[in-house]
Amino acid sequence: MNERNEGNAFMAKIRGHYTRAEKGGQPFKAGIILFMQTLTQEALWQALATIPDPEIPVVSLVEMGIVREVTQTPTGEVTVTITPTFSGCPALEVMKTDILTRLKQCGVPDVTVRTVLSPPWTTDWITEAAREKLKSFGLAPPPHHGGDFAILLFDPVPCPYCDSQNTTLKNNWGPTPCRMIFYCNQCQQPFEQFKPL
Repeated sequence: MNERNEGNAFMAKIRGHYTRAEKGGQPFKAGIILFMQTLTQEALWQALATIPDPEIPVVSLVEMGIVREVTQTPTGEVTVTITPTFSGCPALEVMKTDILTRLKQCGVPDVTVRTVLSPPWTTDWITEAAREKLKSFGLAPPPHHGGDFAILLFDPVPCPYCDSQNTTLKNNWGPTPCRMIFYCNQCQQPFEQFKPL
């Protein structure tokens, strides 16, 4: 199921909550409050998990490790903490808008998106599921580094198409600052790698 279908399925579930909140054909005046009580931490995270990364839509903001924390007050105010892939990320405002839109679609009336730059985002936060999706997309996932970048300088980058390590770096800069361009000498396919950060 792709990100769009996951989002549609989740919104159908949300509409089901509203339907069950009706009495005598009329919604309760406190329907939003009753609904908010059903939005657990798990439900909030599930909603956020349907928001695709603006630059790589095959993975979600949650899978990329960009969404760091979700908190909710007893009265229903929700704060989502995000860390962009780098401080000058051009997609930052798009991500904030997408988060606000999705949670308000779910009936959350008061949403704040907070940006935190410390600790800085790292590719080690990308989930294993997202790494597989990146590879299927033709984008070589970044290796785990644990903060030691020196070990990566001379490591071969496997081709996401044929898994060959006979690859050559062609350009340190791809279509976005967080990607590099490689060429596979085995299957003769150009490909990008998500830079280890």
